Amino acid sequence: MIDKDTLDVVTSVATVMTPLLLTVLGGLGWLIKQKVETAQARQDVLQAKQEAQIARLRELEDKLREDRIVTYNALLEPFFLFFTTDAAFASDPKYKGKKKDELAVSKMLSVEYRQVGFKLSLVANDEVVRAYNRLMQFFYRSNSDEPPTEQTMVRWIALMGDLFLEIRKSMGNETSALDRWEMIEWFMRDAHHIKIEHSRLEFEEKSIPG
Repeated sequence: MIDKDTLDVVTSVATVMTPLLLTVLGGLGWLIKQKVETAQARQDVLQAKQEAQIARLRELEDKLREDRIVTYNALLEPFFLFFTTDAAFASDPKYKGKKKDELAVSKMLSVEYRQVGFKLSLVANDEVVRAYNRLMQFFYRSNSDEPPTEQTMVRWIALMGDLFLEIRKSMGNETSALDRWEMIEWFMRDAHHIKIEHSRLEFEEKSIPG
């Protein structure tokens, strides 16, 4: 059994130590609180920076999308002229006295059009640039001094369909299930016939001994 003197000593020590322990524990609690608040503040700053970066990226993506649309429209204008019906072309006042094919070719060979092509190489993705390059290489190899043959037109249209499809994918439809012919059906009444003719030409090319 604890005697009275020992109990008094323990009580005295407890009386002295209790405030000290409370002070120490209070100090530790404050330090822990400060560290938690500092860590939280850093996390908040980091999150704010990340959100700002995401917003900036979205802003740049929207601007890039707008630039692409403007570039694509300018890029495709000569090809739309090629495939505009004579009646529709003649009815447009701004084309009065002009020949459709000559106008389209002159646009494609102009300095302004080359500037559009240069911009395309900067803002478009790889597949759009490759599809456009294939189309233009075919155009350059064609004899511009003579009216295009039906076979030439069929190949042009196929390459243009490829370009349309790659443009569609670059605008957020990466998993598109459409093919090159479905991309031109909206403005070409005989798209199905052209598709059959193109398949025939491809078969003949593959049948020619290498």
